[in-house]
Amino acid sequence: MTSSVRGGRGRRPGSPDTRAAILAAARARFAAAGFAGTTIRAVAGDAGVDPALVHHYFGSKDDLFVAALELPVDPRSVLAEQVVGPVEGAGERLLRALLGVWDDPSVQPALLAMVRRLLEPGGDALFREGFLPVVLVPLGSALGVDAPERRMQLVASQVIGLLVLRYVVHAELLVAMDVDALVAVYAPVLDGFLTGPL
Repeated sequence: MTSSVRGGRGRRPGSPDTRAAILAAARARFAAAGFAGTTIRAVAGDAGVDPALVHHYFGSKDDLFVAALELPVDPRSVLAEQVVGPVEGAGERLLRALLGVWDDPSVQPALLAMVRRLLEPGGDALFREGFLPVVLVPLGSALGVDAPERRMQLVASQVIGLLVLRYVVHAELLVAMDVDALVAVYAPVLDGFLTGPL
């Protein structure tokens, strides 16, 4: 039952109030304690439910973390579908995947809200201890790069800078560039971080 719930799409069975309470507790706990300092048991205690119910709704701690970000898409799925493959050309694939999601007007408001949450107290820990090890480092491992923990932080430094300047700050030059132009500038840098000497 758990595996089918975990892999399914759409509304999960049970009370939406219970699910919302678990998510609220998870967001508060991740913000206060970071990803590493958060346990399913602690989230369940904060929400006043049994830990098995957290697993029922969300599966693993990684899945709970992604759900707590309240993104309209699971970044792990997007990256797995569009980026995983040979390391050659991975920089371009990553940029096209991310820019494609960010340019979608139905998704962009939720992404902007996530960025603003990361700027709130505890947001640094959410990104450092959650998003990096749950989303980006596994992508580096799937691409087969050595030292994925180090390389994916370097990749993130460029990608996050681009996304913030283009979509949050609205830096004129970056807003004016189309996807092909951005890929031409940024993909070689990302490929260098993925495969070049550290």
